[in-house]
Amino acid sequence: MERHCLALDLLNDKELINSYKKYHQNVWPEIELSIIDAGIKRLEIYLIENRLFMILEAGEDFSFEEKDEMDASNSKVQEWEKLMWKYQKALPTANPGEKWLLMEKIYELNVNSKN
Repeated sequence: MERHCLALDLLNDKELINSYKKYHQNVWPEIELSIIDAGIKRLEIYLIENRLFMILEAGEDFSFEEKDEMDASNSKVQEWEKLMWKYQKALPTANPGEKWLLMEKIYELNVNSKN
């Protein structure tokens, strides 16, 4: 299982942030199915102020490129993404059209490691 961590900002507006949180308390079933179909086994999103942090765990065969292709051909995912973009704001270093950016792991402490 591989872990990927990503970041994204929300527009800095309390009402919009609360609305965004409500959508994520009731994610559309088609969206959850698209995540599962892509091979993602676990996904969590955390929020502090207007910064989002996503942790996803997937098998070694998971590919962001394949997930993007699947999403592009799924009208329900496109509808969800268009809706979510009303709340989201790309990070300053994002390329045009990029949303979630992959983070670099710079430290790990694992007391359970057998090293």
